[in-house]
Amino acid sequence: MEILYLVLAMIVVGLIIGYIAGLIWKDDFNNYPTAIIAAVITGLLDWFVIPMIVSSETLKWIGVALEPPLVALGVLWLIRYSKNRQ
Repeated sequence: MEILYLVLAMIVVGLIIGYIAGLIWKDDFNNYPTAIIAAVITGLLDWFVIPMIVSSETLKWIGVALEPPLVALGVLWLIRYSKNRQ
């Protein structure tokens, strides 16, 4: 059941980051699907990979809470950066 809560939380995080990205970058790029996909994939990777590396439950939750929003913003920035370079 925890995995369902994690996916739902990462969808909410993706929506929030998509909204924030719309405030940061003023363009017509659709931020929401990209941010949601990046947040869900990163959250799931953190959920399964961090326990293999470190046995701390606290570190797992910190990683799951902090890394997906940062990765989602990074992916959105990379997309815009690559578009501007063309």
